[in-house]
Amino acid sequence: MKELDRASGVLLHISSLPGGDGIGTIGREAFQWIDFLNSAGVKYWQILPLNPTGYGNSPYQGLSAFAGNPLFIDLQDLIHDGLLNNTDLQQPPRFPLQKVDFQKVIAWKPAVLKCAYDHFFSGELSQINHEYEQFDNANASWLRDFALFMALREKYQLVSWNKWPDALRMRKPKALQAFEKENRQEIEIHKFLQFLFFRQWGKLKSYANSKGIQLIGDIPIFMGYDCADVWAYPHLFQLDKNREPLAVAGVPPDFFSETGQLWGNPLYDWETHEKENYKWWITRVNETLKTVDLIRLDHFRGFAGYYRIPAGAKTAEVGEWVSGPGKNLFDAMLARIGRLPFIAEDLGVITEDVIALRERYNFPGMRLLQFAFWEDADHEFLPHNYPDNCVVYTGTHDNDTTVGWYKSAPQYERNFCASYLGGHTTDIAYEMIRTIWRTNALIAIAPMQDFLRLDGWARMNLPATTAGNWLWRMKPGAVTSRLAKWIKKINITFNRASGEKIWKAGDYFKE
Repeated sequence: MKELDRASGVLLHISSLPGGDGIGTIGREAFQWIDFLNSAGVKYWQILPLNPTGYGNSPYQGLSAFAGNPLFIDLQDLIHDGLLNNTDLQQPPRFPLQKVDFQKVIAWKPAVLKCAYDHFFSGELSQINHEYEQFDNANASWLRDFALFMALREKYQLVSWNKWPDALRMRKPKALQAFEKENRQEIEIHKFLQFLFFRQWGKLKSYANSKGIQLIGDIPIFMGYDCADVWAYPHLFQLDKNREPLAVAGVPPDFFSETGQLWGNPLYDWETHEKENYKWWITRVNETLKTVDLIRLDHFRGFAGYYRIPAGAKTAEVGEWVSGPGKNLFDAMLARIGRLPFIAEDLGVITEDVIALRERYNFPGMRLLQFAFWEDADHEFLPHNYPDNCVVYTGTHDNDTTVGWYKSAPQYERNFCASYLGGHTTDIAYEMIRTIWRTNALIAIAPMQDFLRLDGWARMNLPATTAGNWLWRMKPGAVTSRLAKWIKKINITFNRASGEKIWKAGDYFKE
């Protein structure tokens, strides 16, 4: 992997941006956010997966490995392009400011986007028509199957694809052709929404890069069973003749869970992937790199070895470790893609084969400061033990906010933390940020909730739960010039400043 510069970043998902659509979008607020990062000397904006979500609204249980979430499409931009009128947006629901009400958003926004589709196919927008045709042709490898999957999903009231009629579940050509003929418009709408998403996203990424901001995206290693890819490419997964999972993913019992974690995702048939020269994975990475600059590989250890749980098991207590694709996959990627801009999410119990795989390609690993204080002074997550080639976080989307963590942590962790920080725990979020910023870690990142000193109510996700997650939004006006100045100051102080002018402490502190 190419050497990266010492820099800083902020973790904030698109859905958490403020705005009038009830959910963050690729609109004005996203561009203003980039301006804020630039003014603060921040180089990296980290987001969560952009894929459309299903049950539970989790971006880690996406309906496609390739598609974008239409809920992120900015409606004001569609008015500017002539795809919507102001009257199309009349009487939107009253949305809460600091959380996403997914039920309200999903009940309202797709209907407005349908208006944009109607205007597009009834108007004379020749330039956009040409762009759409180019997009359709360029993305044919995944777009047709995804649009077909989504139309079928709606036809059958959102039930999982294994509950569809046999001919459609098993992808019989005549059944699919008949459905396409009878539901052409419904299929076309989903293709059009993908065009709108990636058209807007391309503008946003170009703007970010022009300001010196790099985007860090996320590839979850596993797909959810109810997604377009498992339905369209069943031979790439460990399924039986009826296309039901033979085994599922998870992790065994450990210190944190007596019965382990039963994730339920179908597992890959890595032998078939290898026979196809890992084409699906290479395509997945290439498509993701069109939207972001760096990729965090979620559950990196699964590429070295994964835990295989028999289908139908009630817990993760009965399972076995099986070798993953290892270097064969990454060598194939390197040969076809030419670069591997990955961050390895190597949290949890990491074995020597995982370390060897990460170091073979010089991928930076991850460290979390919130995990540092529950053991001894030689713990790998304590700052004095960090290697240079790592990305350090106060916490991630799966952790409590730093303020929430400190309030709920056991007393011995709080005591150890206070000792480590020299007793400076009154403003715990800022102290934790400053602590990771001063380390020798290559990149230091904190969730926006920590910069705003928010309590546990602003937590993004509580693993192993399905309700109440992915809701937090940043309230309007939360981003201020004062905050930008503070972030710029610590970036300069600890040599992480980025932007149009690379500040030096000697110059900055003369002001």
